[in-house]
Amino acid sequence: MTDWTDPETFSQALERADTKEKGNCFEDFEEGDVVEHDPGLTLTQFGNEGWMSQTLNHDPAYWRSDAAEARGFDEPPIHPDYLTAATLGITVEDLSEKGGYFLGRTDVRFPGTPVYAGTELHVESEVVSTATSSSRPEYGIVSWRTRGMAAETGEILCSYERTNMIPRREPVATDGSGETTTDESDTPELPEAFVTPEGGYFEDFVAALEEAEDRDAAVAYRHERGRTQDDVTVASLPLATLNTAKQHHNVDVMGDSPSGDIVTYGDVTRSTALGHARSDEETWREVGFDDEGFHTFVAAGDTVYAFTRVLEAEDRASSDEAGTVRFEHIAFNQDDEPVYSGTRTAEIQKRTY
Repeated sequence: MTDWTDPETFSQALERADTKEKGNCFEDFEEGDVVEHDPGLTLTQFGNEGWMSQTLNHDPAYWRSDAAEARGFDEPPIHPDYLTAATLGITVEDLSEKGGYFLGRTDVRFPGTPVYAGTELHVESEVVSTATSSSRPEYGIVSWRTRGMAAETGEILCSYERTNMIPRREPVATDGSGETTTDESDTPELPEAFVTPEGGYFEDFVAALEEAEDRDAAVAYRHERGRTQDDVTVASLPLATLNTAKQHHNVDVMGDSPSGDIVTYGDVTRSTALGHARSDEETWREVGFDDEGFHTFVAAGDTVYAFTRVLEAEDRASSDEAGTVRFEHIAFNQDDEPVYSGTRTAEIQKRTY
């Protein structure tokens, strides 16, 4: 009788057995297709607080009932970062589990009413476009428009467009025209002066922009806090959002990758950097994000820091108690290498209201 657990016998069995593969290849996506993602996720207070605490997002409106009510919420709501990460995490099994580079995300919006614990999240994605990668014949490029909705009402809670490289079943011939070159003779042209806001209220950002106006200056500053990535941020947080990408939990596979190890979920990196930035401002509400890019991997042991540039401010907002500010945030590691960047629009509390 054959002992299938005998190491030599089992090794032969593994060599002969087919692998039941997970995820989809580039050829499986066609423009206009709509993917209904089967997994759902109930957004809980435990999940929300776990995400916020590990990414250093300590805005009291998301923790305390009195602060939430003062902000116009019925109770502490689900944080937009956790909502965004959960929405994307649910899509990974169908869209990007095969791997490939996360090229970017834009038009991140929260068009509905505040989201509270107990909301059941349903997610769907539409294929916006597919394209050949001119520099990587083994990949194609796919963009999806994703919508996270309340399962009970169908109300859209979070939406965005993201673009990934997705592995092909068969490489295609390319001319290599997608590769870019850098002119080393170009030198960066930074402003002569950097202006730092004196505080975190809307008026402080307005005053800093006015100080920088009509001179060679930018309102730009770095944040002191850093967060070193550990087992919780690298492995636990993505799995808690149903993100099954092997990049975050399969050390065996990732040992042969450029990182040499599992890497941090991009939304953990992003949320950590934003948590650093928010700690130096009086955030009222999040409006949206654009032009998000992830520049290099972050692994366990890496430390995520943040740098902020203030782009513009206007007095209009959803409440008279706030104004609207547009930021550019750059996350960087302990070697001062950018790992994430994006523009963010947020309502910031006024001091003098």
